[in-house]
Amino acid sequence: MTATSFAIFDTAIGPCGIVWGERGITGVQLPMGSEDKTRKRIHQRNGNIPEAEPTGEVRRAVDAIKELLAGKPKDLSGVVLDLDDVPEFNRGVYDIARTIPPGQTMTYGDIAKKLGGVELSRDVGQALGRNPCPIVVPCHRVLAAGNKPGGFSANGGVVTKLKMLEIEGAAVNHTPSLFD
Repeated sequence: MTATSFAIFDTAIGPCGIVWGERGITGVQLPMGSEDKTRKRIHQRNGNIPEAEPTGEVRRAVDAIKELLAGKPKDLSGVVLDLDDVPEFNRGVYDIARTIPPGQTMTYGDIAKKLGGVELSRDVGQALGRNPCPIVVPCHRVLAAGNKPGGFSANGGVVTKLKMLEIEGAAVNHTPSLFD
């Protein structure tokens, strides 16, 4: 999982970034408030890799991400990822999350059961919190028990998660609290 280049691109939710290497996409960065902040976060996570024009396959992924974030039900399951450096359990979580279509959701418990038992729910949440490729691995479609939003580690937290789910037309039980 060696990142070689990155690009910044505009979406309906703000400037995102995509990082890739020879074997596929190694990271997606959700908006950090500005292009400069998004670029800075990419460098923090990947070192001083160069900004470059996306390759054909990466360009197709960028276009699909933009369409999805504009409200079109785009399937990103065919986007090639390079997650070799990611722990096996996390890859299993991400593989299951990638099967959730736009507008649909699963719970942490649903994924945990598929991996061996509901007692793995916390581990599923931790794996999703470390997701290097949000949107392509749609961690925003994974909810807490009772279809409540649960956490979201991206900039903007649960507000960003809810916005992404709203764009996709997913139903979520959400009552704003002091912690939102």
